[in-house]
Amino acid sequence: MAAHAPSLEETAPLSELRAEPAVAAPTRPRKRAPLVAGVLSLVAAAVALGVYARGRGHETTDDAQLEGHVAAVQARVSGQVRRVLVTDNQTVRAGDVVVELDDADYRVRVAAAQADLRAAEAQLLVAEKQRGVAASGADSGLVVAQSGVAQAAAGGSGARAELDQARADLTAAESRRALATSELERSQRLFAQGAVSQAELDARRTTSEQADAALAQARARVSRADAAIAGAASSVEAARGRLLAAQSAPAQIAAADAQVALARARVDQAKAALEQAELSLGYTKVRAQTSGTVSRRTVEVGQLVSPDRPLLALVSLDDTWVVANYKEDQIAHMRPGQLARVKVDAYGGKELVGHVDSLASGTGSRFSLLPPDNASGNFTKVVQRVPVLVRLDERGGMALRPGMSVEVSVETR
Repeated sequence: MAAHAPSLEETAPLSELRAEPAVAAPTRPRKRAPLVAGVLSLVAAAVALGVYARGRGHETTDDAQLEGHVAAVQARVSGQVRRVLVTDNQTVRAGDVVVELDDADYRVRVAAAQADLRAAEAQLLVAEKQRGVAASGADSGLVVAQSGVAQAAAGGSGARAELDQARADLTAAESRRALATSELERSQRLFAQGAVSQAELDARRTTSEQADAALAQARARVSRADAAIAGAASSVEAARGRLLAAQSAPAQIAAADAQVALARARVDQAKAALEQAELSLGYTKVRAQTSGTVSRRTVEVGQLVSPDRPLLALVSLDDTWVVANYKEDQIAHMRPGQLARVKVDAYGGKELVGHVDSLASGTGSRFSLLPPDNASGNFTKVVQRVPVLVRLDERGGMALRPGMSVEVSVETR
């Protein structure tokens, strides 16, 4: 059998066979590319139209957050903290005691105020008694003074009558003495002539001596009558003084009334001081004014506190709202009462329903600590934002905490 001779294909290297170019098949014209481009254009236009239609009549912003009431709890009096009765994030009710201060000093002040009140009440009682005595003795004192004046005047009249009688008696005594003296002298002359006896002369001498004695007594009575008149005059003046004093009784009663009024004012003042001391004692128990959750607690036991420093804050989760900061070109058709949809980031964008409550009267930058001055000559226009307050109509069982981020969409149609 003859051997089989290898052909050229069999003897040629494999790499050479692969290197030979393959014959290209004839290509057909691409007719699908314009069709696909048209379809994509229509889809894009439909999407754009849908977005435009959906966005028309809606204003949306993610520059929004939840807001709520944050009540600062402060002590109304100064003191040292004795106990702190709450912890962070604890829920308390209005009226609950959250902090207790040391009340020893305030108890002493209450005791001192009570003592001052008792002293003022005692002074008032004394003033009222004195006023009663002055009022009761006024009428009787006036009557006594008037009768004293009348009695003193009567005594003066009697003294004058006695003086007149004494002066008349003095005149008579002087006349009798003069007569007795002349008769004695005549008897002495006659005795010298032997015309009268010694007995008659002695009788005349005795009569003259008696006349001298009577004259001396008359003069003494005149002196006593003068003294009685002077005493009566003094008694009249004293009685008139007592009468004037008695007549000033209304003024004395008015003065007593003024003392009573002053004592009552001091009682009222002491009562007010006692009430203030009791209030300060009650303020040593710091109470929550509203219900809420304890936040930002900075008070510790032993700390000295004063009314100008907050101890903690209470956040109420039952009354929260949304503040959405819309651009100024988004609020042209925004009005209170419009429907608002709120998505809360913390709950996976869960949507809540609310309504526009009000729009701020100025932009946020206008109420900043340093408002921008556009008249400085270096002006750059920046789109301003206007805060819009949104009230939630429902909460969906979610705990909405102030400060949470939300997205707000308002239907302005």
